[in-house]
Amino acid sequence: MPFTLATWNINSVRLREALVSRLLTEEAPDILCLQEIKSPVELVPLDAFRALGYTHFVARGQKGYNGVAILSKLPLTDAGGEDYAGLGHARHVAGRLENGVTIHNFYVPAGGDIPDREQNVKFGQKLDFLTAMRDWGHLARPEKSILVGDLNIAPREDDVWNHKALLKIVSHTPVEIEHLGQAQEAASWVDVTRKDIPEGRLYSWWSYRSPDWDAADKGRRLDHVWATPDIAGAAHGSRILRPVRGWEQPSDHVPVLATFDL
Repeated sequence: MPFTLATWNINSVRLREALVSRLLTEEAPDILCLQEIKSPVELVPLDAFRALGYTHFVARGQKGYNGVAILSKLPLTDAGGEDYAGLGHARHVAGRLENGVTIHNFYVPAGGDIPDREQNVKFGQKLDFLTAMRDWGHLARPEKSILVGDLNIAPREDDVWNHKALLKIVSHTPVEIEHLGQAQEAASWVDVTRKDIPEGRLYSWWSYRSPDWDAADKGRRLDHVWATPDIAGAAHGSRILRPVRGWEQPSDHVPVLATFDL
């Protein structure tokens, strides 16, 4: 059963309901994982999405902050949601398809501006969250699973516009990359996007602070699609929808897609 999955930090699903509907209409992925929905679950505008065929939904919501959701055309059951690092944040939800594939949707903390846990509590929370993801991978040893989301780290040199300039900037510091690598290695997750597109610069986020994000092109690849080794070989067709950053009142992230023949 082939299906296409998209992941997108929407930065408020209620504010950008029309953009979600546009993506679902134009790209029609079978599954859309959203991060930073910034809404309690009961206030997510599901009627518009159901009208487009996305009748299955699991989520963990939070008023004004965080929040993760999975919209699906395919039958999907709630497979839980963990409070990693005990932060009390809605940052993880899992859904299970009828073919047994489990989709884990993550929103890793951004980590603030100072890459020092002693000076910046948020940075410490980010590292603790990643450590908890690592420990879960070691303990659960997930199989037949896909992990997606805004992981808020661009791990490779070609995942950022300037490697040297960003080494001390949160999202590309060595300590963050090390923690993300440990979380990935714990369950032998395969970076599906880089499996399909192994070379060249790739970005999924451009700052709102840039007056002309497209011309400046100072991006980072913060949004990821991973799969466990038993199904990673079935993944193909990865794409990052850069033009979405130019839609009216956009998120600063764009969707990342992959297809799985399972």
